Amino acid sequence: MKNLILLGSTGSVGQSALRIVADHPESFRVVAMAARSSDRLMLEHIRKFHPEAVCLTDASAAARLKQELDPGTKLFVGEEGLCEIAQWSSGHMVIAASSGTSSLRPVLAAIESGKEIAIANKELLVMAGAIMTEAARQKQTPLLPIDSEHNAIFQCLQGVGASASVRRIWLTGSGGPLRGVPSSGFDRLTPEDVLNHPKWNMGKKITVDSASMMNKGLEIIEARWLFGVEPDRIRIAIHPEAVVHSMVELCDGSILAQLGPTDMRLPLLHVMAYPERVSYPEMGLSLKELGELHFDEPDAKKFPCLELALEAARRADSTLPAVMAAADEAAVNAFLEGNLRFSQIAPVIEGMMRRHHVVEQPDLEQVLEAEAWASRETRGRIKVSSRQTTGIKGDR
Repeated sequence: MKNLILLGSTGSVGQSALRIVADHPESFRVVAMAARSSDRLMLEHIRKFHPEAVCLTDASAAARLKQELDPGTKLFVGEEGLCEIAQWSSGHMVIAASSGTSSLRPVLAAIESGKEIAIANKELLVMAGAIMTEAARQKQTPLLPIDSEHNAIFQCLQGVGASASVRRIWLTGSGGPLRGVPSSGFDRLTPEDVLNHPKWNMGKKITVDSASMMNKGLEIIEARWLFGVEPDRIRIAIHPEAVVHSMVELCDGSILAQLGPTDMRLPLLHVMAYPERVSYPEMGLSLKELGELHFDEPDAKKFPCLELALEAARRADSTLPAVMAAADEAAVNAFLEGNLRFSQIAPVIEGMMRRHHVVEQPDLEQVLEAEAWASRETRGRIKVSSRQTTGIKGDR
């Protein structure tokens, strides 16, 4: 029995984790969970999974939840409460499934307390990869990747040995919802168009990132920290079938690949049970029905976010990735709210990256300051641009 602490329990990854717990009550138990403001859904989860403690970072939502909460369940509020949940004494593993940066301090607190960390939140490693990996190294705490691509690489690397044996890491991507859409049509795209992913059912922000290919760029930075491989040894392969979740090319020319269905429960189950394996009879892949598999190179001109992310990846131990990630989040939110065209997302991000005074080897406070600056400045510039209705161009 592994006791789980779930940060982001009401999001798509969090709910997938809870489905696994419900299907494997003999293997997993949720002892603590946290979310931002979904008090009604949190209440449903409390009544079904009976955690010892919960946290809502939104004070108003926490006040509503408190009125209906059983006295046996402890309630925490805000970032301080999130840190309490992340270090909950009976928990063995923290699943970092929340989006954004709110869980950065709590996850670092969980590392300090010796918990296993399962990471689905890209922003944590993108923003503070050096800080997180060094903290984990000092505490000898594993960082286990939930992203299907990084989980595939993690599985392929088992038994490979030294990183010198790795020639390249291949991150696969389906190409997203815009693979067949010409860039000339990007100005007319609606959020509904962009959120129509052909393979994965994910949250809105990550689906937009998939459409812009920023998701693959963030994954390059993530892989750099998780596996100690420099960005120029990490490649992207467009694979529309989304069956090969990623590959590792070895120095002797061999390529190891991990295949599986397009279901987030597969990598989740792997890290939740690690280093053991837990049976999931309903999961499977029919090789007979698989048919042909296709691979292609990404179109960097069509998807400029890839080049911006690669630039940030080459300066991963600086504040530049945090600025890029924060600007991306603000731009994506503006697009979803109808205040920015899809084609403007990359120029907005580039503008923030050019304006930022980069700090090398930052500490945590400098990372958070850079993230806050980029988030604030990006929102402000989009707001001004929206009033002027002239669009935003990158500062060159």
